[in-house]
Amino acid sequence: MAHYIMAIDSERCMNCKACIIACQQRNHVPYGLARNWIRETACSTAPAGFRFQPGTCMHCDDPSCVRACPTAATWKDSDGSVKIDVSRCIGCGSCIKACPYHARFLNPQSGTADKCDYCQGSTPGEVPACVAVCPTHCRIFGDADDPGSEVAGVLATRKPIHVIPKNSGARPTLTYLDATTPEILPEGPTESRPVEAMRPMAKAVTWIGGLVLAALGGTFVRQLLWPSAREEEEPAANAAGHRASNRAREEGTAEDHRGQS
Repeated sequence: MAHYIMAIDSERCMNCKACIIACQQRNHVPYGLARNWIRETACSTAPAGFRFQPGTCMHCDDPSCVRACPTAATWKDSDGSVKIDVSRCIGCGSCIKACPYHARFLNPQSGTADKCDYCQGSTPGEVPACVAVCPTHCRIFGDADDPGSEVAGVLATRKPIHVIPKNSGARPTLTYLDATTPEILPEGPTESRPVEAMRPMAKAVTWIGGLVLAALGGTFVRQLLWPSAREEEEPAANAAGHRASNRAREEGTAEDHRGQS
């Protein structure tokens, strides 16, 4: 099984934003939102006094977003990526709040959490769009367990740096090479305490919903096979009404004839 990792050489980035646009187009990201980013951060050693820092989901080991999800809609895959099952996502936003990197957002079109999945949801087996279009090749992606891959080579020969927010306990796999100057990230855990209570609540709601659907299904079948007494009485009442109306008309006609005679 492959172990995918993205490595970034931030010193090569020129902030062209081709990676952001390519990701938006390939993954149909709604306008105004993005799965990846480029941040401008101060750096005293850089010639211009600042450096551009490309980033995206860190695909952490033991991700806080996975622990925060009450429906197990997000998980850490065996290939190293963190993924979202949109069919199970309820759009509660717990995983979004739990991510110390702000790498997730609520997709207004689907109503579910969204983030980088290395483009496996849109084009599985292909190189991520951000990697494919970068003109300076500052993003490197591949199987870190394959000694012949480019990413394995740069991880072995260059200094890997991981951006970890203070007191977050994050264990990111996305790796910066040699140097990086990230902007200040939130301190302390961002996972909400009530999240744990949502797990049994979600199960209870699922059971209640199942019971309601079963009751509705039983009512539908009963009405289909055995119509209610009211439905049976209505045709009889209508028929009786028609007969009474006909008798009234007949009696009225007879009176008219007698009056004319």
